[in-house]
Amino acid sequence: MSGATPIEPVSLEEIRAARRRIEGSVLRTPLIRLPLDSEEDVYLKLETLQPIGSFKLRGAGNAMAMASSEALARGVYTASAGNMAQGVAWMARRRGLPCTVVVPEGAPKTKLSAIERLGARIVPLPFASWWQVLVDHGLPGIEGLFIHPVSDPAVIAGNGTIGLEIVEDLPDVETVYVPYGGGGLSCGIACAVGSLRPSARVYACEVETAAPLRASLDAGRPVSIVHTRSFVDGIGSGSLLPEMWPLARGVLAGSVVATLSEIAEAILLLATRARVIAEGAGAASLAAARKSARSGKSRGPTVCVVSGGNIDAETLAAILRGDVP
Repeated sequence: MSGATPIEPVSLEEIRAARRRIEGSVLRTPLIRLPLDSEEDVYLKLETLQPIGSFKLRGAGNAMAMASSEALARGVYTASAGNMAQGVAWMARRRGLPCTVVVPEGAPKTKLSAIERLGARIVPLPFASWWQVLVDHGLPGIEGLFIHPVSDPAVIAGNGTIGLEIVEDLPDVETVYVPYGGGGLSCGIACAVGSLRPSARVYACEVETAAPLRASLDAGRPVSIVHTRSFVDGIGSGSLLPEMWPLARGVLAGSVVATLSEIAEAILLLATRARVIAEGAGAASLAAARKSARSGKSRGPTVCVVSGGNIDAETLAAILRGDVP
C-alpha cells in the first residue's frame, strides 16, 4: 500500500477529541522549570513520566480508540525502534488484543525487554527493510491493524494533546522544541500550539548523524542523506516520509540540528539539574534549545519536550562519566 497521500494538518477539534478519548489511560504530564545558572526561561514537558516512559501512548491510544471492533479483531501491529512499540503493546494489553512489533535490528535492549514484558511478539528486520515498512504502511504476512507510528492523523492528533497541555500550563510560551523522528510528534504539537498561540514557534530537533528534515528544508524538497546509527536511536533516518513533507514544511518553524556531544551534555544536565532521565531523542530538544540560546536565536519562555526516558543503563552510565557513547 502506498503512503504517498499528503497528510493534512489536524484541527484543534480533532486534538481535543483525541484528549477525551485517551483521558484516563495517559497522564497529563507536568511542565517544570529547568534550574539554570543563566536567565534563560526554559521549561521541560516530561513525557518521560508516562507509564511506558514516553509520549507514544497518546497517539497509539487515540488510533485504537478510533478503530472499529472489526478492524481490531485480529489484533494490532506497528513498526518502531522501541517507544511506539511499547505504546501500542501497552494499549493492546489493556484491550486484550494480540500485538506484533516490527523492530530494526540493533534496537536498544532496554526497549526490546520492555516490549517483551508487555506481551508483544517481536519481528526484527534490517534498518532499510524496517524503514520500508513505514513507507509502505504495513508488512505483508502480519495479521492485524497496522498502526503507523508517524503518518496517521489519529496518531498525530493524539500527539497534539501535548501541545494543548503546554499552552494551557504556559499561556505565554514563545518557543517549543520537539524531537523529530518522522514528524508525528512535532507536527501534532505544532498544530495544537499554532491554533492556540499563533505567535509561538515550534522547532524540530534532529541529531547530526540523521537530519533529513534540515537537509530537505535547505534544499526546498525532500532529499536523502547518509544515516549513521548512534546512541540517539529514537529519532532520525536517511529520508523523510514523503507524505509528511508538506505538513512538516507548513507547520514547523525549522529544524535545529544538535551534535552527539551536545545531546550527551543535555542528558547529563537533565540528570544532574532536574533529576530527569532522558534518552538521546528525548534530550535532543534541550540540546537544540541550548544551541539556539548560544546563537541568540531563542526567544521568550521556552518549552523542551522530553519525549522519552528509555535509555540503556550502559549508555547512561557512560554519559554520566562524561563520555559520549
